[in-house]
Amino acid sequence: MKADLHCHSYFSDGKHSPEYLLRRAKELDITHIAITDHDFITPVNKSLAEDYHVQVIPGVEISCNWENQEIHVVGLGIDIQDKNLKILLELQREARKKRIFDIDKLLEKNGIKGLSTYFESLPCISKTRSHVADFLVSSRKSKSRAHAFSKYLGKKGRAFVSSEWISLSQTNEAIIAAGGISVLAHPSKYPLNKRRFNELIETFKQKGGDAIEVSYGGINAAIQKNLEEIAINKELYVSAGSDFHDAKAHWTDLGKFPAITSKAKKQAIWHHPRWPPQS
Repeated sequence: MKADLHCHSYFSDGKHSPEYLLRRAKELDITHIAITDHDFITPVNKSLAEDYHVQVIPGVEISCNWENQEIHVVGLGIDIQDKNLKILLELQREARKKRIFDIDKLLEKNGIKGLSTYFESLPCISKTRSHVADFLVSSRKSKSRAHAFSKYLGKKGRAFVSSEWISLSQTNEAIIAAGGISVLAHPSKYPLNKRRFNELIETFKQKGGDAIEVSYGGINAAIQKNLEEIAINKELYVSAGSDFHDAKAHWTDLGKFPAITSKAKKQAIWHHPRWPPQS
């Protein structure tokens, strides 16, 4: 089994179609893939997945709020027809649209127009600030994505608009009610000190969280080892995924992340009782 349980298509802030991801998975001998777009359950053609000999694990990545910190939770093995989850994700996407609308107005005050037209040219269903950053780069208002966030989209930026996400507790509840497994995404990427980080892990588990990502694109060995130890000690399942977005970013690729150690694999997420059966 070779799995990538966290990647994105162009339905959120990825650059490629679901079919591209399936084709790339086959090229790399990846057997299981979860397309986890932001606040959107990406439709995947079942016959196409069968043609590529890839098992698709239904997934989504939900943005939520924990003590004024944005946290991302991946839901795996969800029932894509679950009514309550679909409603929740629709509300999340509406919140995203409103945020982008407000950002657009602030950009216009800074003499930058055309964001709404730019979005019309995209296939995305779930709008993100990454799209806005790409717009600022393509319109030569920023020299890079990082510059776009620093000057415009970050907390001290000229077009900053705060997020309005659901709570961490609501997120876990919705995923589990939809038959899924709740996974704390890329834990080391949040700007938290050690005390706050430990509080996040503890709260995540208390609020029904099932697993944490212990390996992902760009992680270093020391952080991975620490996350694996936390998962083992906290009796959380372990998951892993590339968080792949764009083939032009040559440092990353589908399935490109350090392997989970043999010790951690004993608590691998595919041992979870809610893990989807082999198709």
